[in-house]
Order: sequence, then C-alpha cells, then structure tokens
Amino acid sequence: FIMYIGCAPSQAGNPFKRQGRFLAQARAAGTLEYVVVDPALNAATSHAADNNRLVPIRPGTDSAFAMAMIQWLLDHEGYASDFLALPGQSAADAAGETTHTNATHLVIDTFEHPRRGYFLRASDLGLAEAGSDADMPVVVSDGEFALNEDVMAAELFAERAVELADGSTVTVKTSLTLLHESAHEYDMDAYAEHCGIPKATIIDLAKKYASHGRKAAVNCHGGMMSGNGFYAAFSVQMLNLLAANYNMKGGSAVGGGTYTGTGEGPRYDLANFPGKRGPQGVFLSRSRFPYEKSSEYQRKVAAGENPYPAKAPWRSLAPPTLTEHLPSALDGYPYPIKALIGCMANPIYGQAGLKGVVVDKLKDPSRLGLFVAVDGFINETNRYADYIVPDSVMYEVWGFAGSWKGTLGKLTTACWPVVEPRQQKTAEGEPVSMDSFFIAVAKRLGLPGFGDNAIPDANGHLHPLNRAEDYYLRAAANIAFQEEPLPEASDTDVAHSGIAPLLPKLERTLKADERGRVAYLYARGGRFEDASEHFVGQHLKRQWKATLCVYNEAVGTSIDTTNGLPNRGVPCHSLPQMANKQSMREVFPEQEWPLLAFSFKSNLMNSYAIGNERLRMIKPYNPVQMHRQDAERFGIQHGDTIRIESPGGSVIGLALVSESVVPGALGIEHGYGHKDLGATPHIIDGTSQPDMPWMRAGININDLGFQDPTREVGGTWLEPISGASVRQGLPVKVSRV
Repeated sequence: FIMYIGCAPSQAGNPFKRQGRFLAQARAAGTLEYVVVDPALNAATSHAADNNRLVPIRPGTDSAFAMAMIQWLLDHEGYASDFLALPGQSAADAAGETTHTNATHLVIDTFEHPRRGYFLRASDLGLAEAGSDADMPVVVSDGEFALNEDVMAAELFAERAVELADGSTVTVKTSLTLLHESAHEYDMDAYAEHCGIPKATIIDLAKKYASHGRKAAVNCHGGMMSGNGFYAAFSVQMLNLLAANYNMKGGSAVGGGTYTGTGEGPRYDLANFPGKRGPQGVFLSRSRFPYEKSSEYQRKVAAGENPYPAKAPWRSLAPPTLTEHLPSALDGYPYPIKALIGCMANPIYGQAGLKGVVVDKLKDPSRLGLFVAVDGFINETNRYADYIVPDSVMYEVWGFAGSWKGTLGKLTTACWPVVEPRQQKTAEGEPVSMDSFFIAVAKRLGLPGFGDNAIPDANGHLHPLNRAEDYYLRAAANIAFQEEPLPEASDTDVAHSGIAPLLPKLERTLKADERGRVAYLYARGGRFEDASEHFVGQHLKRQWKATLCVYNEAVGTSIDTTNGLPNRGVPCHSLPQMANKQSMREVFPEQEWPLLAFSFKSNLMNSYAIGNERLRMIKPYNPVQMHRQDAERFGIQHGDTIRIESPGGSVIGLALVSESVVPGALGIEHGYGHKDLGATPHIIDGTSQPDMPWMRAGININDLGFQDPTREVGGTWLEPISGASVRQGLPVKVSRV
C-alpha cells in the first residue's frame, strides 16, 4: 500500500517513467493498492483501473493531513512498537534489524535551560566526558535510566524530572512523547477542516496504512513546496518511520547510489590538486552558517541590542539555496558581489516571484558589475547578461548522471559528444562551451588545477587539463576501476555501440591499461549494478544505517533568526507562513484572494521542452484547471479566457472547468508561459531573430509569485526553514476577460 502525497508517480517523480511502469504492472496484477493525495486528478489515478484512488486536498495543507494520520496511528497503536522500542544499534542487531530510531531517547524539555532541545546524554549525568564515544543518549528501561546502547528495549512514552550533574533539574521526555504532544495540538476535526479531507476518509486511510504493516509506504515530492513545506515533508516521512518500513521490501529506500568518478578515485584524484583553495566565509544565501556567529549578531550583542530579528533570514540547516543568492547579492546582504557567472541557469523563469524582486537591480551595473551567462539558449534570466557564452546541449556534451532514489541498484550513466556541436571552435579546436570557457579563463588567470600539470594520478604524477575530455575521460577511468574493474571492450562492443569515433580521444588521453575498460563503460552507456543484487532477504542491499529521527536534535536546537525562538524538533502542523511568522492569510486575506494556485509537473513539457515541435503538437498550451463550483462563483465557463491575479502579477489563461480539481484551487501545469527561449525576437549582430509566438503559449505559475512584504531585505516568499521557493498555495483571484 502506497500513499503518494504531493507527487504523481505516472506523471513526475522518481523517475516517473520507470515508476509509472512498475505501478501499472502492480496495479494490473492486483498486488498493490495506492492513493494519490493531490489537489487535482493526474495521470496516476483513474477509475478505468482498480486499486487506485484520488484523495483531493487543499494546496499547502499536507501537514494537517499527515499530522492527523500520525495522531490516529499513535492513539490506536498503529505503529511498529517493537521496532521503535529498539534504543540503539546493538539492540537492532540483536533483533535482526538494519537500523534503529531515537523514539525512546530522552530530550531535555525545560525551555529556560541552556541544554533545552538536546538529548539527555551520559555527560549530563556526570557519567562520561561530553562529546566522547561514551557520551551516549539516555533512555528509560524497566523504569530506570540507562544508556541507549546498554539495553535491548526502552520505554516509548516517558516523562521524568531529572537532576543533572551541574545541580539543575530539568524535565525530559522521549522523542515519541514529543511527537504525541505535537500531533494532539489540534483535534481530528480541525485537521480535517484545514486540509479539506473528511475526517472519515483520514481515519479510513490511517486504518488501511496500519493494516499493511511494514509494506505500507508514503512518498512525497514537489507538492511539499508550500509555505510550511519543511514540516509537511517531515510529517509525511514520519509516517514511514512509524511503519518501520526503511530498508525493507515494500518500504522506503535510500536508493542504490552511484559510481562517482569525480572525487578521489582509484586512478585519478579529481577532487584535489596542487595549489587548491576552498571556499571560505558565509554563503550568500546565509545557509549552513549560524547567525549567532555572524558579525551582525556580535555587533548587536556588543551594543546591548536584541540581536533578533536578523536583517533577513539565516538558515543554518539549509544547504546553499539559489532562492536567496540573487536577491541577497543585489541587496548586498550579507555582502555584495562584483561578478556573477550563470551556467544553464534560469531562475527568473524557475523561481516564483523572482522577476519582480531582481530584474531592475540586475540591470543596474552599480549593483552587479559583470554578469556572464553560459547557455545554449537565450532565456528569461540571461537576457540581462553582459556576455552569453554559447554552450553545447544534449547529445553534444560530456557528462555523468546518477539515478533517483527510486532506482535500487547502483548506477552511473556516461555520455560523450555523439553529435558535433554547432558553435564556433576555439583556437585549440575545441567547441566554445562551458568546459572550454572555464578552462580558458582559469589558464588566463593562472589558476592552479588547469593546464599541463593539473590532475594527479594514483601514483602522484600530474596530467593535463586543457580540454574537456582530459577531465571526463579520467573520471570515466575512476568509475571503470571502482570495486571490481570492468572488463575491456571487445571489437563487437565497439561495433554495436557506435563508440568508434570516441576511441582516438581515449588513445590520446588515457593510459594503455585504462582505454579498454573505459571503452566498455561507454559502450554500455555507463556502469550498472546487476539487478539481482538489490535485495538481501526481506531487506534492501543499500541501507540507511544512521539513526532514524523521531526528534531531530539539529532542528530542535536551531534558532529561528526572525524571532530568536527555537525551531520544532518534531513534525507539527502550521499554517503557511511569511518571513515574519504571520500566516499567509493574515497578510493576504481570503476575502481579497479567494483561491489558491498550485503547480504540477507536466508529463510532456519541462522548462526547455517547449522548443520541441512534436511535443507542442500534442499539447501546445496549458489550460488552467478550475472546479465547477468556482467557475459558477466567478461567472466563468469552460473554455473562457481568464485573468489570474496575485499580489505579484497577473497572467491570461484558458479555463479548463471540471470536477478534477479541489474547490478553491487553480491548477497550472508547469513548462509553459515563456517570455524568452525564442518567445522574444532578439537582434543579434544587427539581424533580428525570428518571432516564434507559439513559444509564448500558456502561463507560468512563477509569474504569480511575489515579493514577501514582511522582509526588510528583498526576497520572494520562501519556506522558513529550508528556504525553498513557495509555489504551492499562492493566493490569487480570477476574472473572466
């Protein structure tokens, strides 16, 4: 049994063609039942087939549905109690399990204590040195405190007062107790009202989910991109943990992994080189760096000021986020930049509301002195660049790609330029592209790691990096020699695969004992683990070994820099928020903006595919999905031209009126609504390029995004903890044109 929440397995995802095929086979065989929780009917659900069902949900309310499920499961013992009671890996090993959770670990829950939010550890009780291997989490076993690796089972629900070694007394609770409290902050009726799913349906789904035990799973993707998306995704994934389905057949997988050739490999070290320097300082996005270590915080504290709120959000848990890079750089916070290089990047098309925030500043040379773009196309962002360096596309490039997590086997695909690029050649005979541009600039600047003595091999000898193949073919050699080295390609391999044009490059770049194995790699399009090696009994071969978090200590001890308060360490339900913690509806009331727009991934188009004529013949534009009740409310009929307005802009679209979308929502298929990529005729070298109006067809939901009005430093509406762009649940209104 699978619940897909915010994803459509036959339309998009993990990867969608492979997943959709497996889904159809299992559905036809009657071995799988699934539901799709989504604001709109998509290609994954159909009454024409059995064992599948659509459960409509309001956009941006996934946390309410998931927390309601969690509440029912906790109240009715619909969780894997024996597994959750395993307090450490020693207990898991004894029970024949692959991993364990921190469900039984005690968390310090006294708000004013400096250790609030941290696990109670042996050092807190004076039993070990802080940070040592012996400083293990504390649990309650048979009514007594114990270290998690010293016992085979521990209490799932416990709350105690405990005196610490420093003499202070704190309240401690198990992780599962904190989750239980969070799930009961609202009753089932409130959860149902918020998400729009009837209470009876939620209970029915919870019962069905529990009944399938460890062969029940939940999957989520881009539908989580809402104003409370972090906790929505956290709560959805908690359902997998409660079912104990990780590393199990029929459960959740960490994925098969990849053969990585670009690091320290068996043949070449592509991660290090003489004179290497790494990045230092604070990311422009203010990510992975605690605000409390910033100079801004230190200055405020030294001046006796409250350091909160920060001038703009800092997100110590998030990876570097492109959603903040451009706005932050152009506003000079935390610092300005002098130059920007964008490679195959189009954030103005791809990020909701970014155009209104950055375009005028992007055109101002006093804010950004140099903008260089590297791309095969002129797009909505690089049209503002000072220089555009042509790039190769698709079958003209070198590269490697791994797989999505839905692929259980280890694999890496490998591509080489099977089509000669059409752009100009450099003086060295290489096509002008991202690779040749970076190599030429680096050599002109005298940077280490480029030129004749750049790439170390396993014996410490240096090899050149003067052309793209110098790098990619050596990465391929690393892949070919990982684990058990690949065999050498035969004449038949070369003939049938068509790699003969590649062989001269192998001859001039690689060592003699590498060429045949790398040829074998390219003859097969990559390296792929045997499919028979995916499982070991009922477990997956590739396993998640780290402790599974009911309570996430890193989240629970991080600080929200907009108010100085700690973030929640367990899943919770919250309303979509703006940067200052006001709910979206407090800032944009429903009376003025009565509908919520959401996007979904097209099974035909992506952000570049509109240029493909054959795909346009199938679906040349994207009509807007609207429920019949809303159409009647606003005087709109099927096929009408409509105007959709948001706080950040407006678009003109075509109404697709039906019952296939939840009332109160507008569904917009992504991949259309271009303003460039051929949609605008540019003048190049005095010649006007052709006007292609069909490239402008349809609408782009990101044109309805907006600047967050509660921020001091300009920025779009972003999810508070992750910094992800919000594109699900945008407030809009609609009218007939």
